[in-house]
Amino acid sequence: MRTPRDATRHATATIDTPVGRLHVLATSEGLSALLWPDLDAELERIRVSPEQLDDRRPAMAGDVERQLEQYFAGARTEFDLPLDPHGTDFQLTVWAALREIPFGLTSSYGQQARAINRPRAIRAVAAANGRNPISIIVPCHRVIGADGSLTGFAGGLDTKAWLLEHERRR
Repeated sequence: MRTPRDATRHATATIDTPVGRLHVLATSEGLSALLWPDLDAELERIRVSPEQLDDRRPAMAGDVERQLEQYFAGARTEFDLPLDPHGTDFQLTVWAALREIPFGLTSSYGQQARAINRPRAIRAVAAANGRNPISIIVPCHRVIGADGSLTGFAGGLDTKAWLLEHERRR
């Protein structure tokens, strides 16, 4: 398990997308974060200190940008990138389950809790989703309220709605 505040260094880059400028963070093992424009708030959300950032461009930044371009163009429904998210064992389990939600579909927090065999852990699953460091690629935007309502999303509810509509159109 890699804890969020360990001493791992993250190479950084920014890329422009239809949903705004995103920050790419990568370790030598893979993509560790894809963050929204407010980098300071995002680093706090995923518990990475600014001292862990390295301003060298990650070798994989081009692959991340290319695959996101394909996703936004409607030509990619799954991502093929090495991932290195840092979190607790529970968070890593929740984030892995997020990757099982098919493109264009949604799931509720309760469904996610049942998918990881923790049916009573709905709030914990929601909290883990809120700490997901790899937006879009680890699709926490596909998780909605049990009543079908849009719920919290680090990129904002308008962006979440845009992503869901983008996927439904494909």
